[in-house]
Amino acid sequence: MRPISLATAAALALPWALPAQTLDDSLPPGVNYDVAQFRLWTPPGVGHIREVLVLVPGSNGDGRAMAQDSAWQAFAARHDAAIVACRFTDKPHDQGFIENYVNVSQGSGQALLDAIARFADRGHHPEMAAAPLLMWGMSAGGQFDYEFAAWKPERVIAFVVNKGGIYYTALTPRATRHIPALLFIGGKDLEQRVETITGLFAVNRRGGALWALVNEPAATHIVGRSKDMSIAFFDDVLPMRLDSASGALRTIDERAGWIADPHTKEIRAAGATRPPNYPTTWLPTERVAKAWKAVETETPFAP
Repeated sequence: MRPISLATAAALALPWALPAQTLDDSLPPGVNYDVAQFRLWTPPGVGHIREVLVLVPGSNGDGRAMAQDSAWQAFAARHDAAIVACRFTDKPHDQGFIENYVNVSQGSGQALLDAIARFADRGHHPEMAAAPLLMWGMSAGGQFDYEFAAWKPERVIAFVVNKGGIYYTALTPRATRHIPALLFIGGKDLEQRVETITGLFAVNRRGGALWALVNEPAATHIVGRSKDMSIAFFDDVLPMRLDSASGALRTIDERAGWIADPHTKEIRAAGATRPPNYPTTWLPTERVAKAWKAVETETPFAP
């Protein structure tokens, strides 16, 4: 066999010689779901996956194309993350507005973990099987994220709830309340969705949840500005939560973050003043707090 040159050998050893990777997988129907299909994307040049970004679409939707979203791919490349984009559907039943598959402890959550483990094997990234998760979802996808964080808090770095409607858990475990989260509502969405998410936020925030309620005043049942704010949120919360050396998840001291007042729209460093007698929002950094204020007041994000 013809020997390769020293230059070629050096190039092959460089991390950026590794190409991007896309894989698809599916699992058989389970107790609380009919279809479970997944797409993996890993950035070029990543030798070690640090975390997995899980993307879940709305009710019974096919979110696998989100693995090819350029904004999410850029985020994954910045942070040595893999993307796993999902499709879940319910078995036929007579209340279609209730998604059984978001009740993750009944089987769909394990299906996601099994899919990640299979991708870890097929994609030659064994570290991915136990990697912590960032979770973003729209509508039922956000419901899935919320229930997953309640079920397996030890696996979740941060999560996003996005204008969903039906939830199975009210007060989450204390470990879940230690997970930073954004809960988006749309000012022109169905009142039931707005009141449900607001109530979940209020009861868990009272229990010390490091969560933010984010109101998009003009939004109906749409993604709106939630993806852009969520990317900034994930960017900032990752180094606070994930130990770069060990890969272990750290608990964030609430006093290390920022507080936003939903009535006055003012933001301040946590612990600076006595909180009011109504729920305030917690955010990890000043940048994300400014993004919260921009969404709430319908102004551009600060540079």
